[in-house]
Amino acid sequence: MTSISYVKQQRITRLCVRCGLLLMQYGAESAVVVDLSKRLGLALGMNSVECSLNFNAITLTTICDERCITTTRDTINQSINVNLLVQIQQIINKTEATVDSIDLIDRTTLAFDELDKTVYPTWLVGTFVGASCAAFAYLNGGSWSITAVTFIAGMVAMFTRIYLSKHHFNPFITVIVTAFIASLIGATTYYFDIGNNADIAVASSVLLLVPSFPLINSFSDILKGYVNIGVGRAVFTYMLTLSACVGIVMALVLLRIQHWGF
Repeated sequence: MTSISYVKQQRITRLCVRCGLLLMQYGAESAVVVDLSKRLGLALGMNSVECSLNFNAITLTTICDERCITTTRDTINQSINVNLLVQIQQIINKTEATVDSIDLIDRTTLAFDELDKTVYPTWLVGTFVGASCAAFAYLNGGSWSITAVTFIAGMVAMFTRIYLSKHHFNPFITVIVTAFIASLIGATTYYFDIGNNADIAVASSVLLLVPSFPLINSFSDILKGYVNIGVGRAVFTYMLTLSACVGIVMALVLLRIQHWGF
């Protein structure tokens, strides 16, 4: 194997930690983050790659010719983007399959620079989230009027959540405000005597705040041996759930609704 210079090893280390950061930020489980980061480093000529994860940081070490380079990066939570995760995996598969390694680092870096990070437009996301909340209300026995109110509540709540997230509000504050607005609109069914069961509208309007994906990742991390980050993710999801409850209670207290519940 051709000897790799210190500068070249630095570039590979930065590329590996960049890969791990993107995977963590966009919702990959810990086992996938570690595996893909290691595979990328080995494909680029490293003898070994070691990766350690925390809830909000990643530490990565590359080893080549008995020389170690270690780097640590902070992570920033982003919205879940499975399409981006698939793109990264495809880049690594292509890197591993490449025989000519003359400009492999440059080509891999360019592939990461050209990642497609586009997301669905806000109006489309809000519409479909509102429709999913409305479908949940209908399947639970809600009338068409209850379904319509739930659709509006879910859609407006999703628009609010996207707006606050884009302006970098604290995630817990974002969830509280979103739950408050969703419950406030859903609870209008009590005041105007809309539909057959107003409780369904309130419960279904906050369906978008259920942290299912992060919760599944936390259980997966714990079961696969990444206990620290798994527990951290679990606590984060529980705090999101608690924040949603706070927002719902605030709306019900404001409207003086004391008999909510099935």
